[in-house]
Amino acid sequence: MLSRRGFIGSAAVLASASVVSGRVEAANIPEAPTTTTNTMQPPLAPQSGPAYQPVATLNGWTLPWRQNGDWKEFHLVAEPVVREFAPGMKVHLWGYNGQSPGPTIEVVEGDKVRIFVTNKLPEHTTVHWHGILLPNGMEGVGGLTQPHIKPGKTFVYEFVMRKSGTFMYHPHADEMVQMAMGMMGLFIVHPRDEKLHRVDRDFVFLMASYDIDPGAYLPKVNTMTDFNLWTWNSRVFPGIDSLAVRQGDRVRVRIGNLSMTTHPIHMHGHDFAVTGTDGGWVPESARWPEVTIDVPVGAMRAFEFVADEPGDWAIHCHKSHHTMNAMGHAVKNFIGVQKRDLVTGIRRIVSPDYMAMGSRGMAEMGAMEMQLPDNTLPMMSGYGQYGPLEMGGMFSVVKVREGLGANDYKDPGWYQHPAGTVAYEVEGPTPPPARAEGAPNTPANGPKVVKPRNGGHDHH
Repeated sequence: MLSRRGFIGSAAVLASASVVSGRVEAANIPEAPTTTTNTMQPPLAPQSGPAYQPVATLNGWTLPWRQNGDWKEFHLVAEPVVREFAPGMKVHLWGYNGQSPGPTIEVVEGDKVRIFVTNKLPEHTTVHWHGILLPNGMEGVGGLTQPHIKPGKTFVYEFVMRKSGTFMYHPHADEMVQMAMGMMGLFIVHPRDEKLHRVDRDFVFLMASYDIDPGAYLPKVNTMTDFNLWTWNSRVFPGIDSLAVRQGDRVRVRIGNLSMTTHPIHMHGHDFAVTGTDGGWVPESARWPEVTIDVPVGAMRAFEFVADEPGDWAIHCHKSHHTMNAMGHAVKNFIGVQKRDLVTGIRRIVSPDYMAMGSRGMAEMGAMEMQLPDNTLPMMSGYGQYGPLEMGGMFSVVKVREGLGANDYKDPGWYQHPAGTVAYEVEGPTPPPARAEGAPNTPANGPKVVKPRNGGHDHH
């Protein structure tokens, strides 16, 4: 839940603050709403100004604002936070207003926006408004376009929203450390005309990568490539919210990538049209159909689809190691290795509870409940109605249901398949493979290998 720090902003119009020579008096800095909840909060519908369809932030929330004359005013607080990646694992990060990522900011094209940023970190910071067109002195590159925001200080950013689209915010000060610690957020600018680019449901999330040793609470900030936790809004499966969708809805999914690698995001059950990048909306004549869209580093992509197929449809990164948690990168491949004698010896000498893993693949890990170090997660986790899902990391489910309320985002549970629509086992002996008529017989020991002679130049 949101808490009050003297006042909690809402989308309602609040008392205006006085402005002197275009600068806001410090006494009129708005209080900063905060939350530590890990589940998606209801979209924040505007109570004044232009109407728009608010976004739903997976495992997140939208930052309330107050109206001060012509200005919409927000207050971000950069501070240490604790984020639960999934039940059983909490991480000490840096973020904004009690969370990492910080709250989503939603405004409308043409709005005059004033954002107060208070620094409660142990070092200086700034905020860069990634992809937004604004005056050079407001774009947040420490040392280049502005002084750094020292600990305990508050700076003000002011700009007019010149175009609609999907954008991000993050520091441009000690960026490697501060982004590795989780400092980032989403910035949504809605069209002035509410009928333009209209959808029924609009989901948003940010992708990030972390390197956290099992049992540790802090990410390693100097990691370049060897990450072991891949997150959507600093959550991993099974902790990532599902996307509840009413059958027949037109749905938009907006994805920002502030990790250190690209992510091919694949959705099952539907094809979609790519409708937006961080440069703006893709013209209707230039949109292209996909079922997988690669999201580059430092970029965002938006796609839209009509949810016409009911069911529980997976959505995930298609890099398979990005749908795993707490991966051990140095684990050897033991597929086909018989460990029976080795296991007997280890149980006798070291531990009677020792279990060998990996001789038949890693699927057995999905169903095992092994004792783990405190504050870590199994590599594979999560259960569905038919057993272990053997997933982690960047994985969730688009749950398309008939009859959901227009603003109902609650998890509807598992899909109840109509009779005869679930894959099933066929009993009885498996017939031998059929051989095409006239095909030559294959020797029992397989194809004959002919090695090249004469130094490898004879190709007969």
